[in-house]
Amino acid sequence: MESFHRVLEDDCLSRELFESYKTAYERVSEFFHDYNNVRLHGSLGYRPPAEFFRKHMQAGVTTKTVTL
Repeated sequence: MESFHRVLEDDCLSRELFESYKTAYERVSEFFHDYNNVRLHGSLGYRPPAEFFRKHMQAGVTTKTVTL
């Protein structure tokens, strides 16, 4: 989670001063879309998270619940 916050800060929030809440919301929404659908993630085999998720759901892979 901390790594994601760092990426959000570096790649989105620190790039401009937002004039309004609406503008900030739009930019962060665009960032989330790109992060999940365009940006390649090395930990996911250099695929975007949405593609990784779709492929695993099509393959019938189940998730494992971990309790702490």
